[in-house]
Amino acid sequence: MATRPISAEDHDRIAEAIRTAELKTDGEIYCVVARASDGYFFPAAFTATIGLFIASLAVAYGLEAWWLSIRLPHFVLAQLLALASVFILLRLLPALRIHFVPRRLRYQAAHANAMKQFLARNVHRTQARTGVLIFVSIAERYAEVVADSGIDAKVGQHVWDGVVGDLTKHAGDDRLADGFLKAIGTVGAVLAEHFPVTEGDANELDDHLVEI
Repeated sequence: MATRPISAEDHDRIAEAIRTAELKTDGEIYCVVARASDGYFFPAAFTATIGLFIASLAVAYGLEAWWLSIRLPHFVLAQLLALASVFILLRLLPALRIHFVPRRLRYQAAHANAMKQFLARNVHRTQARTGVLIFVSIAERYAEVVADSGIDAKVGQHVWDGVVGDLTKHAGDDRLADGFLKAIGTVGAVLAEHFPVTEGDANELDDHLVEI
């Protein structure tokens, strides 16, 4: 997914896109991008431990098949040294950890982070319950659109799935800022259709991209 930092110019473009989209709707759009949604040390360590255990069994059977022997204390010591080496690598190289974590667990962590940001950024506290969070977690290659209850009653999930598909495609091409711009435009059009701007509409959320 995207690895290029989002520049100050891109932040300005995204903020302007949010302001422009919200001119036509009572809805509120909030954008968050996370470098990662979890540290993953313990899940990665667990997976590595299971892998080393399986590898140890394979080595033991191989030695037996080749009529070779190794003293049990030496075998156990070799296992412990290998495990300690893996743990040290996982501790020193955080970017390595996610490769030991199943995709389902990664997506669960990213989804949990999206919901956390939805609540922490007060997207759920708009007056008409018309807040929308556009969320990306780069390490997990995950994107999600979280809409408040006022919007869910009128907009089907398939609409947000399309937004997520376009956003992840842009991120995969290392054009995350452009992906946010397109997502904001699409979400803004949907909100304008179902929740057109009314007189006295107030801007209830900050109009910028948050990086965490």
